[in-house]
Amino acid sequence: MSLTTYEVDDRGVALIQFDRQKVLNAINVEMLNELNAHIASARDDEAVRVLVFSSTDYMAFSAGADLKEDLDEAGRIERMQLFADLYDGVVAFPKPTIAACHGYTVGGGAEVAIACDIRIGGSNLQMRFPGAALGVPVGPARLVTLCGLSAAKYLLLSSNVIKCDEAFRLGLVNQISPGAATENAALDLAGRIAGYDPESVANIKALLHKWDDIEGRSADEGRGQVEAQRSGGGIQPK
Repeated sequence: MSLTTYEVDDRGVALIQFDRQKVLNAINVEMLNELNAHIASARDDEAVRVLVFSSTDYMAFSAGADLKEDLDEAGRIERMQLFADLYDGVVAFPKPTIAACHGYTVGGGAEVAIACDIRIGGSNLQMRFPGAALGVPVGPARLVTLCGLSAAKYLLLSSNVIKCDEAFRLGLVNQISPGAATENAALDLAGRIAGYDPESVANIKALLHKWDDIEGRSADEGRGQVEAQRSGGGIQPK
């Protein structure tokens, strides 16, 4: 049984949904493989103009890595590499990406959200970057660009939960929607963007990424996460 869904509508909007509702869409190895495969499909499909990430339950986008997943040391390293591949795949995706951030958006889920170009924040948003609490360097490469060095330090070092109004004030989300309507708001925006000339849109995104070097910084962070896991740090079983 799949842990994600993937579909493309007639406007060229692709939708990936996390679908492990009983565990708040916690991300395990099977889900990581599915997500990376969906991203590759959307990247290679000329009919896809915009990619949206959401979940089948508006109470949780994703609670992050499944800390209860039973993995040996090699498996934990592989999982961290898959996470790094996921973040890099979203950051380097050549077409616009939008995250519908409703409910719990934590750890790896928050990383996917901030790897996207645009974020719609649900009124029930609870976003958290628990890297300091978990001992994992999660988020610096993308947060500094989004909200500045000072706010990035606050979010990463405190591991505090950020609700929707504060996320909007910090620039973590670009638009606020009622929790249950977050996905629809993201799809509406995606449809408008999909109506623009795809070459022009892709060129604008490529120029912004070139000037900002977000892809290079994201890759550096991913290598650091994998090395931390290989050295005995990183995500450990609970």
